[in-house]
Amino acid sequence: MSNRRAKSSVSRITEDEVNDLVFKLQALLPDSTSRSNKRVSASKVLKETCNYIKNLHKEVDDLSEKLSQLLASGDITSFDADIIRTLLKQ
Repeated sequence: MSNRRAKSSVSRITEDEVNDLVFKLQALLPDSTSRSNKRVSASKVLKETCNYIKNLHKEVDDLSEKLSQLLASGDITSFDADIIRTLLKQ
């Protein structure tokens, strides 16, 4: 057995571990069809997770744009701007 093959077999994840990880991932998805107590296919959970992450990225981008516009407009007080900057540093 080659060294490469030995390394890959050592790092293999079992089917039970995959199922456990998919179940944990399923529990992290908010208000989805996979949120129920029944198990759904791993592919469905992965697709929903990808969509959720894409939506989170879009939401972050949208909020960042709105925040940039708000800060640039001068429509906020310096106190509000200081709070926003403090929050962004965290």
